[in-house]
This record gives sequence, C-alpha cells and structure tokens, in this order.
Amino acid sequence: MALKLYGAALSPCTSRVMSCLHEKEADFELVPVDIFAGKHKHLPFLAKNPFGQIPVLEDGDLSLFESRVICTYVAEKFKEAGNDLIRHQNIKEAAEGKSPDQAIIDENMEKLGKVLDVYEDQLGRTKYLAGNFYSLADLFHLSFTYYFMKTPCANLINERPHVKAWWEDISSRLAFRKVASDMNFGQSGNSS
Repeated sequence: MALKLYGAALSPCTSRVMSCLHEKEADFELVPVDIFAGKHKHLPFLAKNPFGQIPVLEDGDLSLFESRVICTYVAEKFKEAGNDLIRHQNIKEAAEGKSPDQAIIDENMEKLGKVLDVYEDQLGRTKYLAGNFYSLADLFHLSFTYYFMKTPCANLINERPHVKAWWEDISSRLAFRKVASDMNFGQSGNSS
C-alpha cells in the first residue's frame, strides 16, 4: 500500500518530505491540502494533525506529522533503498502580495550570514554538512533554501563558494528536481 502524504507541494515542509520520499524511491500519493483556503485548520484534517499544520504522513494505521519526524521515519523505514540519506519572505507574503518588513529581513540576514559562515568553513572540509555523504542534514535545507534563492538575499549563499557549490549539488538531485517543479507560485500542480 502506498504511503499517503497530506500537504501542498509548494510548502517547504511538505516538499522536504517529498524529497526524502523520492530519495528513498518510496511509493507515495500526495493528497493535496488547500492551505490558502485554510483546509488544514478544519475537520477532517484536524483529526490527522490537531495543530492544523502540514504535512501529515499516513502509513497504514500509523499517522505522523512534523516534517523532520516524518523524514526520520522514512529514512529508517526505507534504509535499504535509495541514497543515504526565511521565514519573513515566505509563501504567505508571496501569495498575498504583501511587502516584507525590511528591518526584519535585515536582522535575520545578519543571523543567517553567521550561520552560513560556519557552513562555508564546514563545506570547505567536507562535501556535505554531515560529512562526505548526502544526509538528512542536507535534505532538510532544500525547501526553504529553494525559496530563499528566489529572493534578493540569495547573494548570502552565492558569495560563499563552498555553500554555493553545495547548494547547486543538492538542489540538482533528481529527487528534489521532481519536487521543485511543483513549488512555484502560480502553477496549479499538486497544490491546488
């Protein structure tokens, strides 16, 4: 029986899980949840996740929510398969056409720059974040970084050669390319 993933492909958390499922070549069905209509905040979805957040994974009688928990479950369940495994300029603002608060962006870009400096150092020594192997540590960055790279702040990654090379590597993986095409706003895809 195929796994059921309830969510929206343009959601970074849903696409994180979709990338993990594709990495593991797992058979799954994406069951679209219309987050713009608030379907995740009403029954019957609240019976699946009382916090009203996507995604939710169903595997038979087992139901899981929180994308990192789901990815960890998928990585363990399919451990023999596949490979080892911005908040303010976000989906809601893009979908609603709101202008972001530049002060909040500037504050967070400074924080992110410090984190990326650590990544730059690490990725100067290893190909991926946890070593010379692709892992969940890398996969967990795909969805949010995908959207981040579409903002004017993408230079924070592009100006760090090791981080940029890492991003180009992980974002070009077949599993994520299968997901990324549905993550663009204005496309019907699986998110409608």
